[in-house]
Amino acid sequence: MDDHHPPERLTALIVDDEALARASLRGLLAQDPEIEVIGECSGGAEAAARVEARAPDILLLDVQMPEVDGFEVLRRIGSATVPAVVFVTAHDDYALQAFEAEALDYLLKPFDDARFHRSLSRAKARARERRVNRLTRRLIAAVGAPAGRETGAHPPTAYAERLALKNDGRISFLRVTEIDWIEAADYCVRVHAGGRFHLLRESMRELEARLDPRQFFRIHRSAIVNVSRIRELQPYFHGEFVLVMHDGARLKLSRGRREQLTTLLGMSA
Repeated sequence: MDDHHPPERLTALIVDDEALARASLRGLLAQDPEIEVIGECSGGAEAAARVEARAPDILLLDVQMPEVDGFEVLRRIGSATVPAVVFVTAHDDYALQAFEAEALDYLLKPFDDARFHRSLSRAKARARERRVNRLTRRLIAAVGAPAGRETGAHPPTAYAERLALKNDGRISFLRVTEIDWIEAADYCVRVHAGGRFHLLRESMRELEARLDPRQFFRIHRSAIVNVSRIRELQPYFHGEFVLVMHDGARLKLSRGRREQLTTLLGMSA
């Protein structure tokens, strides 16, 4: 009996208002036995509904479409349900906006097969990583409630208490209370704790959604701090502040977020 099982197939959704473009993408995806195309959409509104209904692993998304464009699709489906997103477009002036929306890649038409398959390989890796993360969170939940919490005494928290860190095939766990601060690092985040950092293959938006907002605060687009690890707030130019963390890091606080942070810390703005 053969105990070897092929990896579970990943699902992909194609979104483009041009039928020829959709057919081309379907043909390229058909070359990969690990991919199952679960549908095609010609418009953004239809795409948002399909993502919410089917939750594909990979979303190949055009930018410019009538009525609802690709960026509006991402806003409608929300960060929690966004799969590995690859923008596929003939327009080169939306790349920065795409990466700010935390897209995995930006394929500019026309592209060759090799470029497409490199992008698809990255999307598959991201999608499988997300599956592992979901399974890990289920494993943590299955371990049980923390010591001292009686079953039914309080509703279970919706926020992570530990992060799963994968390295060389092993999984270790870091309590979120040990985190000093977190910074964006390309397609990962760098988690600083105890004078060291750990890479986590997750977007800032995804990780922020899993952390308790009473303890973790996003001071600007690329940094989240553990408020209990702030040592000093030092005045900077034009009413801005620099945060000095317990590990010595100096982080600039966005002026637009100053009032929120001082309120969280119980200070007057």
